[in-house]
Amino acid sequence: MESQLARIEQSLNARYTLWVREALDELQHNFTITDPTISGHPIVFASPGFLKMSGFSREQVVGNNGRIFQGPKTNRKTVMEIREAIREERAVRVHLLNYRKDGTPFWMLFQMSPVFSKEDGGVVHFIGVQVPIRRNKKLTDDGADAACNEIAFGSCRREVCPDSLVELTRVLALDTDTNCKGVKIEESCEASELEKQRAATAINNILSVLTHYSESTGRMVCGKRCSLPAAGLINSSLNISLGRIKQSFVLIDPHLPNMPVVYGSDAFLKLTGYDRHEVLGRDWNFLNGVDTDSSILHQV
Repeated sequence: MESQLARIEQSLNARYTLWVREALDELQHNFTITDPTISGHPIVFASPGFLKMSGFSREQVVGNNGRIFQGPKTNRKTVMEIREAIREERAVRVHLLNYRKDGTPFWMLFQMSPVFSKEDGGVVHFIGVQVPIRRNKKLTDDGADAACNEIAFGSCRREVCPDSLVELTRVLALDTDTNCKGVKIEESCEASELEKQRAATAINNILSVLTHYSESTGRMVCGKRCSLPAAGLINSSLNISLGRIKQSFVLIDPHLPNMPVVYGSDAFLKLTGYDRHEVLGRDWNFLNGVDTDSSILHQV
């Protein structure tokens, strides 16, 4: 039986060599990798830079959905834009207000890109890069711009800031209505060209690592869809939606030879003891020997 935790662990292990985590850890970027084929679209990897930036531990992040970083002032329209990109299996770049573990809000440039299977064209992962926005437009002419901007985005370090400024940082960070002399926190902050370039570079570097470490397993990935999606392949958005259904069931495609299984619910896998890789693509007749009350649904 493949538990949720085992599937999260297997998400990287099944497609890349065991050295991939060590290589990803060495990258100096803030990023997460998620798996849309697992129920809840959980994070399966979080970089040391991202953990340091967010204040969360790896145990608190891996297995959870990215919603845990959102808060009351996170723009819902921006979140829907990200969800639409997931549904359409494409890249997206937005300015997003997220929250650290201690509740401090901060603006970041969020760039997400899908990772495709080279063999069947399906999306296997999404890379999400987070670049904190350190600057804002000029707010005053009194020489306090730099300090004010650092306070607004929670990047003032105690070892270089006087105690009074650290306390001011804390107070302003907790003020969810305004910060830095009337600049509303819900107003989007524009990233600089340098920050946009950093995000693009990070995506390329991460894809390079994943591509390299997928070669040895024979299950190669690529940053662009290298082939048309296989007939009957469940897209990432539908995978996420189906994952919310708690009943035991499978989907089969009657339009393909032997009517193969194209989806198996978590409840079905738990009930039968199969893992997902043992079920997908198999002739539906194998279910005749399965002692289960699961429902068999045909994809139309």
